[in-house]
Amino acid sequence: MAGRKAGFWIRLCVLLIWPFDGLLFKLRWRGREHVPGTGGVILVANHLSYADPLTFVRFIWDAGRIPRILVKSSLFRSKFLGPVMRGAHQIPVERGSSGAGDSLQHAVAALERGEAVCIYPEGTVTRDPDWWPMQAKTGVARLALQSDAPIIPIAQWGAQYFYDRYNHKLSPLPRKPIQITAGPAVDLSAYRGKPVTAELLREVTDVIMSAVRDQLATIRGETPPTTFYPRPDGKPTQAAADAKPAQADATSDAARPPHG
Repeated sequence: MAGRKAGFWIRLCVLLIWPFDGLLFKLRWRGREHVPGTGGVILVANHLSYADPLTFVRFIWDAGRIPRILVKSSLFRSKFLGPVMRGAHQIPVERGSSGAGDSLQHAVAALERGEAVCIYPEGTVTRDPDWWPMQAKTGVARLALQSDAPIIPIAQWGAQYFYDRYNHKLSPLPRKPIQITAGPAVDLSAYRGKPVTAELLREVTDVIMSAVRDQLATIRGETPPTTFYPRPDGKPTQAAADAKPAQADATSDAARPPHG
């Protein structure tokens, strides 16, 4: 960590976020040894709450890296957050536009510079009512196949109890336990060198997200579902890469874990 050249804006984020995290959350980290100390790396996480980036970046920093996060471009146009996003060299994502592919190239360039690129492949907070990862977009597969950088699966749990996106409910007290666990790099050797098709991208994406989901299952001490919850656009769910026993379908608010 001593060799990090964070710059003014990253240091400012550290000064602002770290005390905030300490006041609001009980942080529990595991698996930081799986995050390479140097070189390009893709850090892939599930998305539970609009609050979980606060602890995700803390985990990456505590693991010894400077996080470069793919974030929606609207934040770069914000009067207050825009200068921070630009100054901290985060990566804007233009959704649903001709410039959407630019974020991928910016991420590849960051990996080539040896940076730690952080991505939420779901693109938004999961719609799974039991808080498992939903079906992810295939941009993470494109990024993984365009780079030789290791892909580290990271699971987050707890931020949804601080801010519940479903009910727009903020519950800062009592302090919420936040657990984040990183696992070993995902092995994609079987897919490299193959023609890039829609089917290949879907399969690689599901392999990556299955690794994230398995880390989450370890945190929760539960058996995860074998399929990913459908995306909000209504596209059919895809089979996960493994064949674990199926979990009963949970589609109502009552099926969610109790807040605590």
